[in-house]
Amino acid sequence: MDSKLIGLVIAAGLSLGTAHAETCSDLAAFGLNDANLKAALRTVVPPAGTPNGGLGGPMWLTLVDASGIVCVVTNSLDGSAHNADATADIWLGSRVISAQKANTANAFSTGRLALSTANLYSAVQPGGSLYGLQASNPVDTTTAYAGRAADFGTAKDPMVGHRIGGINVFGGGLALYRAGKKIGAIGVSGDTSCTDHVVAWKVRASTPFATVPDAAGFDAMAQDITPNPSGGAGVSASGFGHPTCLNNPSPAQAGSAIIGN
Repeated sequence: MDSKLIGLVIAAGLSLGTAHAETCSDLAAFGLNDANLKAALRTVVPPAGTPNGGLGGPMWLTLVDASGIVCVVTNSLDGSAHNADATADIWLGSRVISAQKANTANAFSTGRLALSTANLYSAVQPGGSLYGLQASNPVDTTTAYAGRAADFGTAKDPMVGHRIGGINVFGGGLALYRAGKKIGAIGVSGDTSCTDHVVAWKVRASTPFATVPDAAGFDAMAQDITPNPSGGAGVSASGFGHPTCLNNPSPAQAGSAIIGN
């Protein structure tokens, strides 16, 4: 083979080999960093009131890159009375749940289909098309529960820099897109699952990365479940529905985040 041709073949192979998913450094360069995400979350989740439905509690938010590595773990705590301590003033268990949601939305969305965690509820019920999915990709418990509580929700959070894994099948996880390519995902937790979804939707909408590949917005929460006369979780008209929640977000509060409510 001609030496020039060999060189071209090698160069082409190296070029293909350098293709990679966006990293945490890439996302930070796009403006998806601790400070900006915390500010966006605090804007959507005030310290008092229920503008997103639900219970009005503070929220956790986790960002993962396109390979599932945790880039940011933050929360909406603002340091005021009853809104300062990550072990006392916010649901501590929701920290890991937010990471699960981010991992799930990232792991099951592509450049052709955005799939939110809210879309998975009905499909994973017994008899559903994705039954058993929730048991796959378990959480890395060593990473999830490592470190000092004082570091939770900060740049030193022990989940940062690791793949936490986990599958979550209710609202709060959404993929992020840039120029039609999936670049990662966010997960939000700390309130009802419907409110988690609405908060995640509003935070994503505040960024340039909310344009999903399906123009119809398939990753919206479809509240289209009707009771099943035989019992169980009910029947979703779309097959990807999610139940309503306590103090369900109103259409004015949810906007396009929820359809069918």
